[in-house]
Amino acid sequence: MGSKSDKAAGLANQVVGNVKQGVGKAVGNERLQAEGVVQEAKGKVQKAVGDVKGAAKDATKKVAAAINKKL
Repeated sequence: MGSKSDKAAGLANQVVGNVKQGVGKAVGNERLQAEGVVQEAKGKVQKAVGDVKGAAKDATKKVAAAINKKL
């Protein structure tokens, strides 16, 4: 996945995880709450991966621009 798709998927997982937690709490389903916590954490990690990919891409572009400037 690219950085933007990782970020979007991560945010989606966070939202779904929060919803699962809320529904689980509302109906007294601890398993659903736990699934929500796990999915939210997965989303945070996935978004962080997207952030890192984006930063790496930006850094690569800056280095390439600097090299091309010297040529």
